[in-house]
Amino acid sequence: MKNISLSFLLFLALAVSSCSQKQEKKAETVSQHPNVVLIFVDDMGYGDLGCYGHPNNKTPNIDNMATEGIRLTSFYAVAPVCTPSRAGLLTGRYPIRSIPTNCGPSSPEKGMPVSEITIANILKDAGYKTAAIGKWHLGQAKRFLPTSRGFDSFYGLPYSNDMILPWCPWLTEKDTLFMYENDKPAKVINDNQDNLIIDYTKKAVEFIKTEKENPFFLYLAHAMPHLPISTSAEFRGKSDGGLYGDVVETLDWSVGEILKTIKEEGLDKNTLVIFTSDNGPWQNLPKRMLQKGVEPWHGGTTGPLRGSKATTYEGGFRVPGVVRWPGQIPAKQISSEIATTMDLFATIAAVTGAKLPADRPIDGNNILPFLQGKSKSPTTTLYYFNGTKAEGIRKGDWKLRITATDGVQLFNLKNDAGEKYNVAEYHANKIKELYNDLKSFSEKTKGEIVDLK
Repeated sequence: MKNISLSFLLFLALAVSSCSQKQEKKAETVSQHPNVVLIFVDDMGYGDLGCYGHPNNKTPNIDNMATEGIRLTSFYAVAPVCTPSRAGLLTGRYPIRSIPTNCGPSSPEKGMPVSEITIANILKDAGYKTAAIGKWHLGQAKRFLPTSRGFDSFYGLPYSNDMILPWCPWLTEKDTLFMYENDKPAKVINDNQDNLIIDYTKKAVEFIKTEKENPFFLYLAHAMPHLPISTSAEFRGKSDGGLYGDVVETLDWSVGEILKTIKEEGLDKNTLVIFTSDNGPWQNLPKRMLQKGVEPWHGGTTGPLRGSKATTYEGGFRVPGVVRWPGQIPAKQISSEIATTMDLFATIAAVTGAKLPADRPIDGNNILPFLQGKSKSPTTTLYYFNGTKAEGIRKGDWKLRITATDGVQLFNLKNDAGEKYNVAEYHANKIKELYNDLKSFSEKTKGEIVDLK
């Protein structure tokens, strides 16, 4: 009996050891293919978060994420409006190359060309599970939807949450705002949007829990704080920043839920999490938007920056950018070096081992060494397109902006982030240098540019 007991204990010890070794081996295998969570909010201003200086909005989860990683103070979207900004993010290419203007229910056959390759495409080829949750806005025809662009699943809106009556008077009652599940409309949303952020967050948490044994890419693209803003009763009236503050704090709660789930599932050190916005806040609202509860003060703030959404001033392009990856990206970093949403394409490819397309220009750079504090950012130049018009260029600290309305403007962003002081008359050679660069890129990409007189 004693011999049997000893034999049994020896067998049990060997079994436990074997199981442990298998688990360790599995962890090592998974760690070679880190998970990626990309949180992309809509129309959030540079100054809307606590960690970017907002005096009223309380955003402890995003603030803590910034403390545990890097907060970027010269991080840029690549367009000042929704569709092209998303195209630039997902393809790593300036949207002038694919879809430089918005699409929606009034242009049902318009979308990002099917020839474009997305982050999801290259990650799926690398063995990742991929999900898009939230706003898409890159075309509503089946061939343009996420499930045709590398995503295994899609749950969300096909375009912006205002693209219904009464906010878009050129539409009809037939233009219903549907929540899609994969490539089919599942339920009517219209103006019943109080629980959108909650709903998307629950779906995101569910995806993480379901796919935790596999490498995954989660693209969580919230519909807000794009107007019309709303939030659930749980958050309404709770902030010190009015309804807009309520929505921002709901988004912060959402980020907290995602990070909590990642930690609880044991994925924290194996998951890269990115938080940013598609462009600046919607200010100077058109009359069509000022109805059914939408007020002029329902937009966000650009903090010290000039301009807003739909402009090529800093307030339209410069957005919050927070990146966290414990053990890989050092904590407590703040950097004013230039980086863009296009850079995320090449960076995520480097992180995951996915292959970059070799048959087309990729405008973004791999900024992983920069995020890790090992080097300076390889991105030193940004071209500001407004639709097909090349209206500006930033190179280092200098920014040239040239439009038919405003003429030639030159700013030193190191000294004047708010673009208050046009120093064009003092730097003719700098203007010529920057203009020639902008013109060359505009011609290469078939953009339009105002002549320098």
